[in-house]
Amino acid sequence: MIFTIRMMTFHFSQSCVRVMLDRIVRSCCTSTSRVRVRFAPSPTGDMHIGSLRTALYNYLFAKKFNGSFVLRIEDTDQTRLVPGASERILETLQWAGVGPDEGPYLGGNYGPYVQSQRTELYEQHAHTLLKTGAAYKCFCTDTRLQLIRKDALRNGQVPKYDNRCRGLSPSVTENRTDPYVIRLKLSEDDVTFHDGIHGPVTLNISETEGDPIILKSDGFPTYHLACVVDDHLMDITHVLRGVEWQVSTPKHLMLYDALGWTPPKFLHLPLMLNKDGTKLSKRQGDISISKLREDGYSPTTLLNFLILAGGGFGKQTGDTFYTLPEIVEKFSPDELNANSCQLDMERLPQCSRLELHSRLSSSSGCDDTVNELQDRLCQKYGSRLSSGVVTGAYLLRVLHESKERINCVQDLLHPSLEYIWLDPENVDLDESYDDCRRATKELCRQLQLLADDVLHREDVTRLMRQTSGESKVKHARFMRFLRHLLSGLKEGPGVGEMMSILGKKVTLDRLSKGLSRSQTESEDSVATSR
Repeated sequence: MIFTIRMMTFHFSQSCVRVMLDRIVRSCCTSTSRVRVRFAPSPTGDMHIGSLRTALYNYLFAKKFNGSFVLRIEDTDQTRLVPGASERILETLQWAGVGPDEGPYLGGNYGPYVQSQRTELYEQHAHTLLKTGAAYKCFCTDTRLQLIRKDALRNGQVPKYDNRCRGLSPSVTENRTDPYVIRLKLSEDDVTFHDGIHGPVTLNISETEGDPIILKSDGFPTYHLACVVDDHLMDITHVLRGVEWQVSTPKHLMLYDALGWTPPKFLHLPLMLNKDGTKLSKRQGDISISKLREDGYSPTTLLNFLILAGGGFGKQTGDTFYTLPEIVEKFSPDELNANSCQLDMERLPQCSRLELHSRLSSSSGCDDTVNELQDRLCQKYGSRLSSGVVTGAYLLRVLHESKERINCVQDLLHPSLEYIWLDPENVDLDESYDDCRRATKELCRQLQLLADDVLHREDVTRLMRQTSGESKVKHARFMRFLRHLLSGLKEGPGVGEMMSILGKKVTLDRLSKGLSRSQTESEDSVATSR
């Protein structure tokens, strides 16, 4: 085929023309200058907070540069798949407010976004590497590989493949019918690359690794081939991933070079450690996103907590709460940490309390918080709820009265606070309280004289002490009786605190009903004694 440009004639083979046209089409149909990042989890269980951190920084990077955030499911290890995990990953990201722009169940121009649906692509590129001599077929059995490993360990050496099949000629391997894998030929030279967080990095992986498998005998790729092929074909411009993958980057760069592709830029996020310096593990129950959601932590609380561990926001003291748009605005990739960061789970409640106070400081935030509390109450207690406790006014008062003692809305559903939502159950009093009943009637009369429905703790505490004194009732005994009428509890919060949370209407209603109940119990007791 002949191309003539400005009087110059060029001769190209048909295969060369196809490659040129493919590149022209790709450059016209996609904007490779536009930032494209990806979050590529394996669907092997619930997401944990480390995975959410990786997703968050990819999301922030994309939004900061008006780019695209891609979700890709890496399910090539079929033995570890958990049914439904892929769907839960997407749902978790969307719940957290960092939903992807493209991905499975969402669509996009670069699909499919699930690796098990792209196996033909990996096989094609693996065989391309075979043809160019950058890779080779390996016929070593699992038994032989295990023996190599045992020998190395016995001799105090690093266990690695001995590259035995690298020297087999193509004429020999083509005629063999036994199972094989495809391995990449590693370079023995140092590999230097620029890490967007760590700066220049030089590694020589051939000293500690043999030639890695890139295509398994079942036709599925390993992580190394799949991620390189996908990142290239999906036009990923920046790879933000955990620093544990930094050691694999030389392999990936060798694959890019062997396939004739330009690699993306790499940024390896710092390792996340526990407060005691141990490595974070997804086996820790307290870092599962599903567990944190059950505990009542909101998406924005988790995001504020995560930006304390990883950098990108300058020095953070943890005493300021940011909305997601503010987090995007303040994010600076240049300030990402290179050093490992400790995740102090004890700071999570503090972040949650900051959010609660922030929400309750605005009208819209109050409405959202009241609605959340209503939903949680109805879901947990249903028809057992006391009359009037799910009204907006009642819930808002409870929230404002409790905000210094709780970290999140879920805390208000603790068993010790059920008195706020449920009518007290009958609890037999172990002695006569006639004196307390008379004092309670007087207290109710005094409470009715108060102008509004709000009961201030200091005021009712003073009023109760005054009433017990004038009625000549021991104050501790009077408090025990009132607590019983209000909550059915023999022990619990201070009575003044209870009344300030319940408000005048509910307080008077419960005291009135309680007096009737205790009077009946007293009369029954007298009748029985006769």
